[in-house]
Amino acid sequence: MKCIVGLGNPGKKYKHTRHNVGFMVIDELLRRHQWDLNKSKFKGDYTIATLHGEKVMLIEPQTFMNLSGDAVRPLMEYYNIDIADVLIVFDDLDLPPGRIRLRQKGGHGGHNGIRSIIDHLGTKEFKRIRIGVGRPTASTISIVNYVLSDFSKGEADDVSDSIKRAADACEAWLQAPFPEVMNEYNQ
Repeated sequence: MKCIVGLGNPGKKYKHTRHNVGFMVIDELLRRHQWDLNKSKFKGDYTIATLHGEKVMLIEPQTFMNLSGDAVRPLMEYYNIDIADVLIVFDDLDLPPGRIRLRQKGGHGGHNGIRSIIDHLGTKEFKRIRIGVGRPTASTISIVNYVLSDFSKGEADDVSDSIKRAADACEAWLQAPFPEVMNEYNQ
């Protein structure tokens, strides 16, 4: 079984914030296939479905971002999911809104949700899709306040496109080796 994890913060307060683009990708996949996150265990809401003949688990951790590993690792262990079958989707300050970047492994790059997953899994060797949220242009806003803010109206179309493209990449991974998906979807 393959596992796609979208990172974000639980609760309506954070639903449309930059930090929640991982959840937005999972929500897009759920919408496309008329699925629901109908299970809850180990601090994660999830569903298990079949798409393109591949069994897949979609997860939205219900911890706050900095504790994402608290939900991901127990679910992986419970369902015996190999690290090679995990894809993490999350926000990235170093990419502009509208851009996505796929990688097979890497560090946390200052992202505390990824840091938590690395700490819990004991490895940096997991697939990821980074979704650009850009950096604040004003020096008066902190990074924390920026990632917990909503996208501007001017960013809305680019962000919507990147969420759809990331969902497309997730679906492609269910049918093709990740390096092929990277070649097709990296911008």
